[in-house]
Amino acid sequence: MLCLCLYVPFIGEAQTEFQYFESEGLPAELKSIFKLSVFIPSQEFSTFRQWKQKIVQAGDKDLDGQLDFEEFVHYLQDHEKKLRLVFKSLDKKNDGRIDAQEIMQSLRDLGVKISEQQAEKILKSMDKNGTMTIDWNEWRDYHLLHPVENIPEIILYWKHSTIFDVGENLTVPDEFTVEERQTGMWWRHLVAGGGAGAVSRTCTAPLDRLKVLMQVHASRSNNMCIVGGFTQMIREGGAKSLWRGNGINVLKIAPESAIKFMAYEQIKRLVGSDQETLRIHERLVAGSLAGAIAQSSIYPMEVLKTRMALRKTGQYSGMLDCARKILAREGVTAFYKGYVPNMLGIIPYAGIDLAVYETLKNAWLQRYAVNSADPGVFVLLACGTMSSTCGQLASYPLALVRTRMQAQASIEGAPEVTMSSLFRQILRTEGAFGLYRGLAPNFMKVIPAVSISYVVYENLKITLGVQSR
Repeated sequence: MLCLCLYVPFIGEAQTEFQYFESEGLPAELKSIFKLSVFIPSQEFSTFRQWKQKIVQAGDKDLDGQLDFEEFVHYLQDHEKKLRLVFKSLDKKNDGRIDAQEIMQSLRDLGVKISEQQAEKILKSMDKNGTMTIDWNEWRDYHLLHPVENIPEIILYWKHSTIFDVGENLTVPDEFTVEERQTGMWWRHLVAGGGAGAVSRTCTAPLDRLKVLMQVHASRSNNMCIVGGFTQMIREGGAKSLWRGNGINVLKIAPESAIKFMAYEQIKRLVGSDQETLRIHERLVAGSLAGAIAQSSIYPMEVLKTRMALRKTGQYSGMLDCARKILAREGVTAFYKGYVPNMLGIIPYAGIDLAVYETLKNAWLQRYAVNSADPGVFVLLACGTMSSTCGQLASYPLALVRTRMQAQASIEGAPEVTMSSLFRQILRTEGAFGLYRGLAPNFMKVIPAVSISYVVYENLKITLGVQSR
């Protein structure tokens, strides 16, 4: 049943502040359920203007700054559907009631930790009959005239993997709300993320190529610096050579993202979770497996990217020519050189990136999420930058060994080496520092990559018609 409430002003309040619709305009079928609620002056009025602004922003379809009757009814109907989905996701026992433990568990699944006292305080604000549990009616009555501040809102605002692209697509995939899946918004998010990644990688391609050159060629006897590396690239092939390997790096975004998303959804079903979100450890396992499947599928493109980035002027006429020459000279196995360290690098990268991001998100939500789960641009950028940086730092030695193994045949007279022997060789000849060659340009590209991908993602969302709260 839909209940429409008209707040009536008292002394000191202007009546226009409270007129949301005309009572004469009620359709006949709604007259029987129309309810006029008059509230005496209380603390309700102290927060009324803030409440009104949030309601109008959520329901104002024609953007005229006011909420007419039709828009108000549409808002209530739409909001009640969302509240039903949230109630179901919180009701883990499926008994039609929510208790303190279920609230704690639901937030813990998202990485948000609260005490039992905090959970009970949340319950008391909604519990009308003193049972310390909330049924559907209590939940709906409390939240119906409050814009969404719940688990789907956190999922909506805190997307990470889809938005930020730093060149390494090893992060755990983002969750999508039930509403986003049902309305088809999920694929628009993925397309926007893919487009943002393409622009971001293209803008930071010179730093990425410099990183590869330093990983492969830099040593104690050949101490390549950033300025010297750029100078060497431009002298050898001109300014255009700074973007070698970028074409294949951009092309692999689409198949890798699509395969990882589909694999992640299938693995979630195998896990057997019917909740809106997986627990943190389940997300890590599912995301790592999905990443391994995606990387296995497109790994030959990773090898091609490294070879194209390291090529000399005139060595290959293009990607297909490079692939043909590798196949002819080295066989099919060449396309999977460095595969083992690449797979091993997924777990530390994805695990630390997820752990840091969830920790930062949890800290912000506990301290600042009073009226909304929306962190704002700068908080989101800072969290994404820090988590990506920590993930890359943890997996960087494996990434360097992978790149050197991929590049073996591109170095004249280079012996065939295994992962373990290459680790020993680097530690013996260059020390532990040798495992972090190229780290400086890699970190230099993180902030611009995250910033560019976010800006492009937000603009593509608008173009694709992705709804933002």
